[in-house]
Amino acid sequence: MKSKRIKVEWPNGNCTIVEQGEDWLKIAIEAGVSIPTGCLGGSCGACEIEVNGEIIRACISRVSTKNTKNLKVEVVTDPYW
Repeated sequence: MKSKRIKVEWPNGNCTIVEQGEDWLKIAIEAGVSIPTGCLGGSCGACEIEVNGEIIRACISRVSTKNTKNLKVEVVTDPYW
């Protein structure tokens, strides 16, 4: 079965092509984007990013897409982190 390739637009202006199922933190580093982390287990919320309007926790999520081949990422900022 062929992997689904997805275009990701990052907040720093970079665009990358990734495979569905890849780790968000890994591909962000490769794109030059720093996503804050805390617990790395999904509990603290420090790693939240917005992907096409949906908030996800990057440390426990993998790239997936429903009906699009393009994902736009925004890093959620929390003034307390």
